[in-house]
Amino acid sequence: MLRIGFLGIAHMHSYSYIRQLKSLHEVKIAGIYDRDTIKAKKASDKFNLELFKDPKELVDISDAIVITSENSLHKEYSELAMKNGKHVLCEKPIATSEEDAHSMLKTAKENNVIFQMAFPVRYAPSIQQAKKEIEAGKLGKILSITATNHGRMPGGWFVNKELSGGGAVMDHTVHVVDIIRWLLNSEITEVSAEYETLIYDIPVEDCGLLMLKLSNGAFMSLDCSWSRPKAHPYWGDVTLHLIGTKGSLWLSAFNAKVKVYSNKNGVIWENFGDNFDASLVKEFINSIKEGREPLTTGRDGLEALKVALAAYKSKEINEPVKLSINKCNVKKTKGGENDEKE
Repeated sequence: MLRIGFLGIAHMHSYSYIRQLKSLHEVKIAGIYDRDTIKAKKASDKFNLELFKDPKELVDISDAIVITSENSLHKEYSELAMKNGKHVLCEKPIATSEEDAHSMLKTAKENNVIFQMAFPVRYAPSIQQAKKEIEAGKLGKILSITATNHGRMPGGWFVNKELSGGGAVMDHTVHVVDIIRWLLNSEITEVSAEYETLIYDIPVEDCGLLMLKLSNGAFMSLDCSWSRPKAHPYWGDVTLHLIGTKGSLWLSAFNAKVKVYSNKNGVIWENFGDNFDASLVKEFINSIKEGREPLTTGRDGLEALKVALAAYKSKEINEPVKLSINKCNVKKTKGGENDEKE
């Protein structure tokens, strides 16, 4: 049985990951640690989990660690686990700086541990099906992509740049960039960005619009804003519209829902189909058991972070930022027309 520890439970995804892991018979949650003792005790009481006051003690009794802390602590907690031979599942973004991300990848390699990024949307059934359609060549050569990743403004440490690394651009860019890199086996080569604080009185941006160029020649727009009102029935969205020489594809990753209108309870939304978080944590467990690389890797986290950081730089210097392509990241597709030379 694999013993999984949680370092940091600041991110909202932590509760979902705990629920999914508790449902797996081959897994035992060893305990949780968070610097915020009140928050840690709340989670401990809710899930009947052992509470640790020292992160090293939790690492020592665990086989693997899930990190759902504030973004600024990802490097510290990841490397604590890795240097003690523990596999790591890290919430996105990988880190708040490229330097930290490179260090985390280096530490994982040196200690021969699995380093998985928590990019749950890549596990969505609609995203998986889109991959099959694209690789079958049904869209031909992809020419343009329109994408959104809207959400409610999360508040708390998410609006503290020292802890989060940025606002909506940092929070939501990485999800969609990861999906597009994987779907098209292409890298982002140029980033232009505009962002502002338009909706809320917060010290980070709540609205952002990015224009991206890809190594396969496609153009892409991404709205990554925290623009979902509190009254909206669900948290956010991830939508993609891809246009190719042979066809187009539109998807909504979070739209596998049944909407019920009730005079008593208003509008009720119920998910159906596969749970992204369940697929994500199962992939982590299976990659450990099988000794293989997970679907979403630390390297994927680094490449997505580069784009978010380039967006901030683009706004700062008021011009597009070019990104170099790491050739080893680009793989060939079955469709042929999106192939990149390795």
